[in-house]
Amino acid sequence: MGSTVGTARLRSMNVATVLDVLRSASPAALRLAEIAERAGLTRPTVAQVVDELLAGGWLEQHDPDQRDRGPGRPAIRVALRGRAAPVLGLDVGPHTVTAAVADAAGEWLASERRRAHEYGPGWSADELLDVVDEVVAAALGGAGVAAQELRAVVVATPGVVDAETGRVVHVPSIPGWADVDLVGHVRGLVDCGVLVDNDANLAALAIAAGRGADTGQNPDTILAIHWGERLGAGVVIDGRVHRGAGAAGEVGFITPGGAAPAKQSDGRGPLERAVAGSAIARAHSRATRASEVFDAAAEGEEEALGVVRDVARTFARAVAPAMLVLDPHAVVIGGGVARAGEVLRDAVVSELRDLLVNVPEVQLSPLVDDAVVSGAVRLAVTQVWGALDPRAQPASG
Repeated sequence: MGSTVGTARLRSMNVATVLDVLRSASPAALRLAEIAERAGLTRPTVAQVVDELLAGGWLEQHDPDQRDRGPGRPAIRVALRGRAAPVLGLDVGPHTVTAAVADAAGEWLASERRRAHEYGPGWSADELLDVVDEVVAAALGGAGVAAQELRAVVVATPGVVDAETGRVVHVPSIPGWADVDLVGHVRGLVDCGVLVDNDANLAALAIAAGRGADTGQNPDTILAIHWGERLGAGVVIDGRVHRGAGAAGEVGFITPGGAAPAKQSDGRGPLERAVAGSAIARAHSRATRASEVFDAAAEGEEEALGVVRDVARTFARAVAPAMLVLDPHAVVIGGGVARAGEVLRDAVVSELRDLLVNVPEVQLSPLVDDAVVSGAVRLAVTQVWGALDPRAQPASG
């Protein structure tokens, strides 16, 4: 029995190794000899694994390369068929709901977004679930993927998430959301595992991936700020999200100088209220949106420049103690406020110079509004590959 189990495990490891090679090469097609060299396996072993994966729909065969044409049998070339294991990333928030369907290589097939203002003054928990259903169906339809084909789903939500149950235990920005069985609801839409995580943590994963920090190529400490109408952060240390006791990164609840420390009726933290997009707009005499303030500041308008300096000062002074503790290599700002551009980044850097021992690199994330859903997709893809790889699972027998 032990020999049989050992042989089966070795075979599974060979399959996982070949899939790893083809996933890294995707969308390029490789010859068997190339796979064998990169995988460190014999060519007969690779040929056997490839035949199995072709039969299982994981791979697709390509025409021989021109260099392989000549006497004898042309070398076959294969590539990962990403649609063999599609995934869904879902970003559920008080102001927007976004869904993205991706293939097993992480390439997006379709995405869909709905905004709260399209539906009325705001969402109740039940209304938000209806929007989730609508967005998921639209994204799957756009991708041409059936719900039962999905291999993994990751849902991002604001608030503190119980890592074991997936339940949201504290989310003041959506009334009644903590009473919703989000995992159970989404499982009713699909036929695969569903994982729920904090939105800022998932944004941090996406941002770390963009810097190579999730692959070991860049084992930095990164503070990823998700800044829009809400304010949160994710901390990535050596490629892993730091979760603490469950609420790490809730920087919106820092009390800046002069602010009321108590939570108010809207449930938001003091810093979140002070620097949210709506607060930035209110601070300007003529603006109705934060983007208008930043546009005016970029053009040199004195009032707008003053607002940006005030916001940068409030943010930097509040978050500087956390930066002194973490000493991050980089601070990356994502979310809607990242659209502000260099005018905000430069103001934040200017403030931090007087507050920190080491001033980190401060960047604006190119993902902007897609940082959270990108992180959800990335984690879903990781879930799929982790389930396939016996090296990530304990041996049995």
